[in-house]
Amino acid sequence: MTEHDIVIIGGGPAGLAAAVAAREAGITDIMILEREASLGGILNQCIHNGFGLHTFKEELTGPEYAARYIGMAEERKIPYLLNTMVLDISKNKEVTVINREDGLTVIKARSIILAMGCRERPRGALNIPGFRPAGIYSAGTAQRFMNIEGFHVGKEVVILGSGDIGLIMARRLTLEGSEVKVVAELMPYSGGLKRNIVQCLDDYGIPLKLSHTVVDIEGKERITGITLAQVDENRRPIKGTEEHYSCDTLLLSVGLIPENELSKGAGVVMDQITSGPVVGDRLETSTEGIFACGNVLHVHDLVDYVSEEAALAGANAAAYVKADTEKKTAHTVELKAENGIRYTVPQTLDVENMQDKVTVRFRVADVYRDRYISVYYDNVRISRKKKKVLAPGEMEQVVLKKDSFKEYPDLKRIVVCTEVE
Repeated sequence: MTEHDIVIIGGGPAGLAAAVAAREAGITDIMILEREASLGGILNQCIHNGFGLHTFKEELTGPEYAARYIGMAEERKIPYLLNTMVLDISKNKEVTVINREDGLTVIKARSIILAMGCRERPRGALNIPGFRPAGIYSAGTAQRFMNIEGFHVGKEVVILGSGDIGLIMARRLTLEGSEVKVVAELMPYSGGLKRNIVQCLDDYGIPLKLSHTVVDIEGKERITGITLAQVDENRRPIKGTEEHYSCDTLLLSVGLIPENELSKGAGVVMDQITSGPVVGDRLETSTEGIFACGNVLHVHDLVDYVSEEAALAGANAAAYVKADTEKKTAHTVELKAENGIRYTVPQTLDVENMQDKVTVRFRVADVYRDRYISVYYDNVRISRKKKKVLAPGEMEQVVLKKDSFKEYPDLKRIVVCTEVE
């Protein structure tokens, strides 16, 4: 068994930013564990630009953004293990890992940062009838095949789901000479960023059909076509609205799920809405000394926010390692999402020991126009901000300042909600 002050699970943008922040906070004994052959995570296959506008004030590709953080980690001589799979995390912070060089080993950590990212929802979760022919890919798998492996996945393409990866792949395939016939979305709104709808679909004349889904897949050896149908308000296909499209490829961009099997094994309490851990304002989970950040916590829309959140987790993990055993008096307040807000991260706030300000991030449940985002301390509204458009694909945030709680010594809960007036 080896020991480290901080063990970080995942060497993508979240893990790297957390490691750099922990090192800056004075912790030298850090270990990053990454299952791939290189650091950088999913950014390595995201060759499009649009990254880094908030963090570096310039537009970068995914690999360029990753390279900046890899460089920071290497400058600080932060050690890492590649091709290393984490099999288990125990409640007493023992990490079981396996790789070719060392075999099966156990690492004892004083603190752990969960930064495993997320995975795509598979076809099996969609209940689409039809055979299981070749030519059906998740959008991220197709992206990896094209951008890293160098394989062209298909010539006539239909995309189900309008998540950001699917939208970006619609443009990528078009640039490689494929015909993207349609992007279909089950919901009455897109799951992706507005800028991606404009730049990846509208600019290339690719139609987006909202409230539509695939109801049949044709082909046995290779997919030969699909049938789309419009759905009603209960998301059930409407008879008589079927449309047939011939295609040799179907991409699925139907949502991302935080990668949390390891978190559950460590006894971490999970949030049913985000599918990530429940955390406080320090991003510490219910298991003491285990922190979470990035897409393993909740699915982000911008990697810049991942890095910002991960830096906070890294700094707080460092503070946990350096802290004495004396517990400070806490005044923990629950954060509640209501009236159109799906969830908040964090889910609790310690108003006694919080930083001067805490960023609360959330997503809305539907597309809303001309609404206010309001914050209530118990039954008192303390802030409101008007938004012309709120959409589930765009993450929102409010900033809570420590000074604002001085007048509420008996505060029991904070509510974040939308309001018409």
